[in-house]
Amino acid sequence: MPTIDPSLYLKNQTTTREAPDNNLGKDDFLKILMAQLQNQDPTNPMDDREFITQLAQFSALEQTMNMATAINQLVQSQQFNPIVQHSHLIGKTVSYRNYDQEADKWLPLQSSEVVAVGLEEGYAVLQLANGDKVFADFILGIKETEQNTDEDSTNEQVDNEKDKVGSE
Repeated sequence: MPTIDPSLYLKNQTTTREAPDNNLGKDDFLKILMAQLQNQDPTNPMDDREFITQLAQFSALEQTMNMATAINQLVQSQQFNPIVQHSHLIGKTVSYRNYDQEADKWLPLQSSEVVAVGLEEGYAVLQLANGDKVFADFILGIKETEQNTDEDSTNEQVDNEKDKVGSE
């Protein structure tokens, strides 16, 4: 007499049910479209305008999905780019210490304005107004750069002229 596989008994079957996925992708759309074409009445075929509309909707869906993927990739690449992460330092004054390998010691604290951010060996390197290059990891402090604009110096000259005229 043949035996029955015990895995087929009802008590051995799973009782949990997975929820269906409510999102339709482009493959699902193509399957539905193909089923429509295969099962249409040959004496009353689908209107060609309706078919073209469905293809246009499919094309728009695919382009939207491609655009979303491209934007996600762009955001991911920008999040982990050291240059982008440190570009806010351009125009600010940073305090730093360089390491002198020949003397095997740290140099005194220095400050300079950041003029550019570069990349060396995968790390952000700040190019400074005093000609130094320093790894971003060596930055100890950041502050706004104090600058006298041309407008400030012009105002000072006007004030000085007024004082001269008033004293005469």
